[in-house]
Amino acid sequence: MTSWAGRTAADIAAAVREKRVAPREVVAEHLDRIARLDGRIGAFRTVRTEAALAEADELAARADLTELPLAGVPLAVKDNLAVRGEAHLDGSAATPDTPADADHATVARLRAAGAVVVGLTNVPELCVFGTTDGIHGISRNPWDTRRSAGGSSGGSAAAVAAGLTPIALGNDGMGSLRIPAANCGLVTIKPGFGVVPAGIGHGDWFGMSENGPLATSVEDVRLMLAVLAGTEFEDTARDGALRIAVSRRSPLIGTTVTRPYTNAVAEAAGLLAGAGHRVRRAEPPYPASIGVTALRHWTAGTAVDAAGLDPALLTRRTRVHAAIGRRFLSGVRTSDSRDRLRERLTPFFAEYDVLLTPALARRAPRAAAWHERGWLSNALAGSNYSPLTPAWNLTGWPAMSVPFGMLPSGTPCAVQLVGRPGSEGTLLAVARTLETLRPWQRTAPVG
Repeated sequence: MTSWAGRTAADIAAAVREKRVAPREVVAEHLDRIARLDGRIGAFRTVRTEAALAEADELAARADLTELPLAGVPLAVKDNLAVRGEAHLDGSAATPDTPADADHATVARLRAAGAVVVGLTNVPELCVFGTTDGIHGISRNPWDTRRSAGGSSGGSAAAVAAGLTPIALGNDGMGSLRIPAANCGLVTIKPGFGVVPAGIGHGDWFGMSENGPLATSVEDVRLMLAVLAGTEFEDTARDGALRIAVSRRSPLIGTTVTRPYTNAVAEAAGLLAGAGHRVRRAEPPYPASIGVTALRHWTAGTAVDAAGLDPALLTRRTRVHAAIGRRFLSGVRTSDSRDRLRERLTPFFAEYDVLLTPALARRAPRAAAWHERGWLSNALAGSNYSPLTPAWNLTGWPAMSVPFGMLPSGTPCAVQLVGRPGSEGTLLAVARTLETLRPWQRTAPVG
């Protein structure tokens, strides 16, 4: 019997379209794997066993089955997006346990393309922090369950890395796709502003949050992004050699990047130069104030999302985060700091097509009940290991995390690719080059 767990979404969809396998068989195998393994991974908040099997049977009867790009592909959805008939709890005891009467726009597009939602994945409360833990458990890195999967799309990343689903849907407001993808050896892209429907929380953290794919291959990310965006992404790198800037330093003053991550960038730069691209060391002109700007927007976004929730039901770290954000709300709403950041960085991206950086500064924190700790320890843990992601939420420009080698601990390492608005196709092409020249093990050896 053919095993479908661990196969790419593209492989599964092709087999279903060609009637080599029924959707129920694929979905049932992944549900069995979830039942067997997720007790030690903690990827899912809820699993839709009966509903997913029923939807797989309905899919098999669709007249357009042979045309669906994601035919029969099991999908995990982050627990801050609406799935019809399910409550999304945002990792909190304060949110209402009310089933959604309609799918979020992104979920609807993926389902229309043939994907089957097998469950909703764990998140930190209100999707705020860089580790995924809370009242619904701890999401662990399948490569090393002593380490956090990262946040806030940690459950979605853990599900894909463990082969529980081939793809997952998450979102990114300060790095929430790229952080767990980098930890767990996955490919992801935070699309640029307006490319994919957002509708995350109450205002998308002032337009900084974007929905996007998590997968084990560049092909699957490209496929899923095309469905989410409703358009194909051309490989613009074919027009000739790209101008690639290489930066290995942190944008945050006082935060350093550890050697394994800087070495990964140097090696990736060498491969891209060998592939014919014009690669040069160059530092983006990050303002010294970028950390403060990020903090103000990050906390203020949570203040908006927490409004109307019972503070007594929120964890202490979330209450403090929202309280800090309320002090910044009016200033953030009237601030032009993000416009000034874009103006400052635009000339750099006129000179370079792609920026290559480390994805993270160091490995993830230990898997633990971080939600029981104070706000400062959580904030410092997140900023110390992920200082390189928030800038691109502030600008609203596309950014990717791509696996590249392994850390000394045996967990995946990763690099980040950043481009100007509309460069998603270019970033995907560079990621595909890295994948070809330095292939990675797509799923963790968890059984």
